[in-house]
Amino acid sequence: MRVQLFVTCLLDYLYPEIAEDVVKVLERQDVEVSVPSGQTCCGQPAFNGGFWDEAREMAVRFLDLFADTEGLIVCPSGSCAAMVAHHYADLFANDPDQMARAQAVASRVREFSQFLVEDLGVNSAGGTPGSYTYHPSCHLTRDLGVRGCAETLLDAIPGGQRSPLPESQDCCGFGGLFSVKMPAMSGAMMQRKLRYIAASGAETCVVCDASCMTHLNGGLIKQGKPPIVRHLAQVLAEGEG
Repeated sequence: MRVQLFVTCLLDYLYPEIAEDVVKVLERQDVEVSVPSGQTCCGQPAFNGGFWDEAREMAVRFLDLFADTEGLIVCPSGSCAAMVAHHYADLFANDPDQMARAQAVASRVREFSQFLVEDLGVNSAGGTPGSYTYHPSCHLTRDLGVRGCAETLLDAIPGGQRSPLPESQDCCGFGGLFSVKMPAMSGAMMQRKLRYIAASGAETCVVCDASCMTHLNGGLIKQGKPPIVRHLAQVLAEGEG
């Protein structure tokens, strides 16, 4: 199978090693990974901020890069995947030509864990012994509707043990522009989530969105604690698939 990798801005600029881990995990499953060059933002921050004209320009750029490619489009972020899969339709509601392209691309978008479990039928994809808990990001579960895939992969790690995360459905407080516009509330939500992560007793908290990872690790570092939140791809890449 051949797929296209939608890298996302955060991975491109802050965590390229996670994108490399995504490729490593996929190639172990005999998936051929192509990475269209010239990728930029999907437009989500501008869209959420009400700057729809600017978001539309970035969305057109995304469609130009991916519309004529081959295979599914795998994205290691539920947030970015949800933007393309669901909200491009809002941007192009009055543009039939672009709407048709957006709908065709949206039907091909898969979040990383979703692709492994639902499209490839993979139950075990790697990982090393350890204790894990899992924070399901809001956009992944509520907007994209992906549930249970990351847990399936974590539960299959040889020698691994997954502990339940109390109040796992609660937001970590990042929320993109929410953390900028309402920092006090965002910080309070983050501290609550960190207390629950500590209560789980796990060595590592696994996430599917680098935005949640950045937010929570930042909170841990400010507390003088080690950053223990990791992307699913990092965890799976460490073991044999």
